[in-house]
Amino acid sequence: MRAVGFLVSLIVLFALGFSWRDIQSGDPADAISAFHGILGGSGAAKPLPEQEFQQAFNRIQVEYYRPIEPKKLKYAGISGMMASLGDPHTMFLVPQIAREFDRDTKANYVGVGAKLSTYTRHGDIVGARAVAVFSEGPGYAAGLRRGDVIVGVNGKSVEGLSVEEDVDRIMGQEGTLVKLSILKSGEGNPVVIAVRRSHVVTPTVESTYFPQYKVGYIYIASFSEPTAEQFDRELAKVEQNPLRGLVIDVRGNPGGYLETAVEMLSRFKANKVVVGMKMRDGSIDHEYTVGNMVHDFNYPIAILINGDSASAAEIFSGALRDYKVATLVGTHSYGKASVQEVYPFKDGSSGKVTIARYFLPLSGDIGRRVDEDGSYISGGLEPDVKVEEDDVLPDDLRNPPVNRTSDLPDPADDNQLRRAIEVVLSKAR
Repeated sequence: MRAVGFLVSLIVLFALGFSWRDIQSGDPADAISAFHGILGGSGAAKPLPEQEFQQAFNRIQVEYYRPIEPKKLKYAGISGMMASLGDPHTMFLVPQIAREFDRDTKANYVGVGAKLSTYTRHGDIVGARAVAVFSEGPGYAAGLRRGDVIVGVNGKSVEGLSVEEDVDRIMGQEGTLVKLSILKSGEGNPVVIAVRRSHVVTPTVESTYFPQYKVGYIYIASFSEPTAEQFDRELAKVEQNPLRGLVIDVRGNPGGYLETAVEMLSRFKANKVVVGMKMRDGSIDHEYTVGNMVHDFNYPIAILINGDSASAAEIFSGALRDYKVATLVGTHSYGKASVQEVYPFKDGSSGKVTIARYFLPLSGDIGRRVDEDGSYISGGLEPDVKVEEDDVLPDDLRNPPVNRTSDLPDPADDNQLRRAIEVVLSKAR
């Protein structure tokens, strides 16, 4: 009997010792599982996936050979979970990227009113170039111009910083001053300008008029919150001239809000299906244009598209083609036939999750298909008039950036635009 009692005590002590290690590492579920295993039990409840994730997280925190920041582990875990879905449009956004995404889609923020890109000289990053300066923004009023290079913010050099870090330094509370050290073209020494930060609405729509053809041109950079209102304003400017046709350019437009695309399409058609969205449960939800917003477009319309026209830009273009309102000119669009919802987290990060697949009224499924290497096979909107991009054109003419005031694309230099003008003129009355 003594031998049996000693054996039982040994088993209990061994089990408790093994369990105590797991309790120390923050894994009570492991402890219970180990105890049941030693006693030969098989009735332990299977841990839920989130419990197993927590166990792995705790293991690394306690036992990994060097300390790891918990936030880094958390972000890596969420990113990996979303990446495992194999959907390039479902992704985790860390706080900084989430702020930029929100700023771009809403197209309004507090700042100086400029778009920046990395500027390098002789292979070294030396600052941020202003690729667009909004004429109604505080930066323009203070003397900032397109092409200027920002080399310092509030007396501190920005050399070596990313554009995102530059933007974070420049942005701030409304009404406060920020001092920018800028290099202007042809000048050797930077000058300092003081800019009072203010609320900025990013221009997402621009227009011009080609009097030699009597054709209007409207460029839509994205489908953001203010886009529909800006479209109305630019359309009114164009229609002050005698029009034989209109070219709408969504080349390079990555999309944006579905709601904005619906609002825009309501200028063209009332009470029409925009998209059918197939949800998780198999049900189909439809989005419709609204009534009482239709504008009288008494002239032919062509829409320029390319491989970088995606999402809401494809919905806008495809629906107008399906309802025989516009002719598509250019190359096939991207083929993003899905709808995402953004879910913010408490720490400022967010998750962008695909919640549905969409189908156009007549074009149906335009989803992109790629091979094992990710190269395009099929999908997107096929243009009615196919025109390949002229390789000799500079990039800024292929995808005209916002705020080009004096140098929007010229038909003499842009073969796709020239062909779109020919298309609308051939249909003009």
